[in-house]
Amino acid sequence: MDKEYIIKKWLQNDLSPSEKVTFDSFDDAELYEEIIQEAQRFKGDTHAKVDSFEVLDKKLDSKKSTSIHWIKIVSSIAAILVVGFALFTLINKDQIISFKTDLAQNENITLPDNSIVSLNELSELEYISTDWNENRSLDLRGEAFFDVEKGKQFEVHTDFGKVTVLGTEFNVLSRDSIFKVSCYEGLVQVTYNNTDVKLPAGTEFTLTSGKGSKSSIVIAEPYWLKNMSVFENATLENVLLEFEKRYSIKVNYQIDKTLNFTGAFEHNNLENALKSITQPLNLTYSIQNNNEVIIRHVQD
Repeated sequence: MDKEYIIKKWLQNDLSPSEKVTFDSFDDAELYEEIIQEAQRFKGDTHAKVDSFEVLDKKLDSKKSTSIHWIKIVSSIAAILVVGFALFTLINKDQIISFKTDLAQNENITLPDNSIVSLNELSELEYISTDWNENRSLDLRGEAFFDVEKGKQFEVHTDFGKVTVLGTEFNVLSRDSIFKVSCYEGLVQVTYNNTDVKLPAGTEFTLTSGKGSKSSIVIAEPYWLKNMSVFENATLENVLLEFEKRYSIKVNYQIDKTLNFTGAFEHNNLENALKSITQPLNLTYSIQNNNEVIIRHVQD
């Protein structure tokens, strides 16, 4: 029976029982099957194509010497393995998605499960998208507000601890030496130093110098989402540092830097922000060339 005819039918998986016996009797039948098996070892095999008889026959040209014959077979198998491995690596490589905000920049991010993240300025967020529905986990440096869709466990990893939820609204601040988690809806669990703390809606956790504390909050969402900076008994120096960052402007002042300030200023109106800071402390201000502010006592 014609060998070429039998091999073509074998490639098409169309051998009759008697033809299969004939194919198995070929000296190189085992080598044909080995090449095909190697081509199908990888997940990338859906993109691979089994060689036609003509190509396969060239690879196993019986007219060549035995040594050349084997070199060609080994080279073919090696090529198949390389291509299969490349496809497997490409298909299974983790896809890392990252976001980074600059000074005075906020960004809204929609995660694959339709959870929403509002990323505050000077912050970074990163997650792996390839298995998100099975592993809702991300890394945060800076500050972000989360509105999480209900589903499997959702984790936020920071340098100071981990925040775990199922579906809720919460804010995480992890910057410099500050770690603060505020829960606005649902229930949040904070894990730090092998300690778990549960936060129901309306509570806040703060980690300072390795010590954690809980307190109540009465606002419905973080002030920074409303474009405001809020302070409670903060030094004027720290308030003005925040002001300089928000407005990209230099502040000069010859006053007591240890004055304390409780209040807020908005981020989108320079005049209103300056009035909010200076008037409660009996201070006045002047704007020089739109890039410098001078603050002094009213009587100066």
